[in-house]
Amino acid sequence: MKLTKEQEAILNGSKGETMAKVMKTLVMYGEAFDAEKMVPVTSKYNHLVTSFGLGVLDPVYDLMNKLIEADALSGQKFSADPRPMDKNVPTSFIEKLVFDLFMYNKQEFYEKQLQKLGLMEKDAFTCTCYMDEVGNKPNKGDVLSWSESSAVVYANSVLGARCNRNSGIMDIMGSIVGYVPYFGLLTDEGRKATWIVKIETTKKPEAQLLGSAIGMKVMEDVPYVVGLDKWLGSEMNDAAATYLKDFGAATASNGAVGLYHIDNLTPEAKELGKKLIAKDAKEYIIDDAELERVKNNYPVIWKDKDATPKLCFMGCPHMSLQQLKDWTNRVTEALAQYGNSKVVIPTVFTAAPAVIAKFKETEEYKKFEKTGIILSYICPLMYMNNPMCAKKPVITSSNKLRTYTTSRYYTDDEILVQITKGGK
Repeated sequence: MKLTKEQEAILNGSKGETMAKVMKTLVMYGEAFDAEKMVPVTSKYNHLVTSFGLGVLDPVYDLMNKLIEADALSGQKFSADPRPMDKNVPTSFIEKLVFDLFMYNKQEFYEKQLQKLGLMEKDAFTCTCYMDEVGNKPNKGDVLSWSESSAVVYANSVLGARCNRNSGIMDIMGSIVGYVPYFGLLTDEGRKATWIVKIETTKKPEAQLLGSAIGMKVMEDVPYVVGLDKWLGSEMNDAAATYLKDFGAATASNGAVGLYHIDNLTPEAKELGKKLIAKDAKEYIIDDAELERVKNNYPVIWKDKDATPKLCFMGCPHMSLQQLKDWTNRVTEALAQYGNSKVVIPTVFTAAPAVIAKFKETEEYKKFEKTGIILSYICPLMYMNNPMCAKKPVITSSNKLRTYTTSRYYTDDEILVQITKGGK
């Protein structure tokens, strides 16, 4: 790898032994992927995926202490993924005991470490750091050092920033030293599509279901999606961006997609069009039958497949302000239709703390308070990682949550009926 004089000096200890080790780690990481050079991180803020104080992560805490003691702090303020616990989310005595004593018993300690490293002053624990309300929204062309998969794919695809799917801890190292290895999705060649996905459905596809189908098909490759603009339009408005937030999270979790292009919509597709498609690109056609096939093949891993749901999670990744408003109206209307005053299944809507604060200022929030739904900043995935919580029949319309936990997937429309009317 060719390093600049400044990079070489850091590697040789000009900024201390700890910083030299950070640079060496990034160089080794880059060499593993045949990176020829390091490039500067240019975004204003960074984002960390490791937000949870698991008791078994002592090596992480030791590393953080060494960085702090050596004054090897983040060169950028950063946001972090959601907190793993919230007292407002339903938990039994045993579940809470497991959380407090055996799982996230280092949460307070770890958050103090993050603050010393450079955590944003505002409460910025969310997987959707790019929301306007949060304030960590990269610009087109910015080079990032992120690792949260749903945030990486959104930044690359919807915003036109450049970031590889890094691992946890590697994200903070790139921010500390100010450089990342140049390979993969940072390069023009690495951003070319090797799949053409044609959407031939008779109605607007469910975002999480479509993303799941594409992710499982193309895996880590880059898809160029044709025909989705028929349903989303050709302008990146709030509705389109929100759809792509959920769509992208599913491609990244059900597969390993770090970038997708939507014909006539995403910034690079609007700028370069079919020039983004590599030679000999494979083709995948998605129609109504294909989406139904994908959905029907999801495993149900509840102990009792016919169990009545005990909990519903919405918001993985975190919901947008518009989603909170829209869902409030949908739930209110459905409750009136079915003659219920509150949801019949304990339901949690999750969003960034800053989005929640903004939502509480709206007219819709007054209606929301009457629905019985819980509003939380929690990470549903971290909640479900509790082995006691994993035993509960939990439903969701998040394909990311379905993939990583025991929760069961239903479409948005199916979820709406279940939480307002009941039944399966």
